[in-house]
Amino acid sequence: MIGLCLGLAGAVWAQLSISHFTLAWDHTIEKIRWEEDYRVTEQGLVLEEARVRGNGAGMEIAPDARLENGSWHMRRQLPPLQPLNLGRTPEAGDYQLCFDDQCQAMSRWVGAPTNSQPFIQMWTCKTG
Repeated sequence: MIGLCLGLAGAVWAQLSISHFTLAWDHTIEKIRWEEDYRVTEQGLVLEEARVRGNGAGMEIAPDARLENGSWHMRRQLPPLQPLNLGRTPEAGDYQLCFDDQCQAMSRWVGAPTNSQPFIQMWTCKTG
C-alpha cells in the first residue's frame, strides 16, 4: 500500500497510510488561510485543488478561479510532486494536515518547527 511520508532527504520521520489529504496554513503576511488538496499516487503527490479566502503578497488568484462560499477555488495543472518541499519555521507557524475529517498540526507527527530545520519534505512511499 502507498501512503504519505514526512521527513527530509529520504529519511522518514513519519508515515501515514492515507490516500488523500489537505495541507493548510495561514499566510505569514496576509494571515489568510490557504488550503491545498492532494491525492497520493505512485507517481507522487497530485495537487487536485487549492482554496484561498483572499489575495495578497504571493497569493495571486488564477485567472480561471471561481469564487464559492467566500473562497477562491483553483485547479493547477502540475506534474505529480515527488517530493513536495515545504518551508517550516517557528515564525511562520505550523502547517495543518487534514484527513479523515480532522485537521491537526504537522508537529503532531514530526515535532515543532525549528530555525535549525527550516523545511520538510512530503512524498509518496510504501506503508505497512
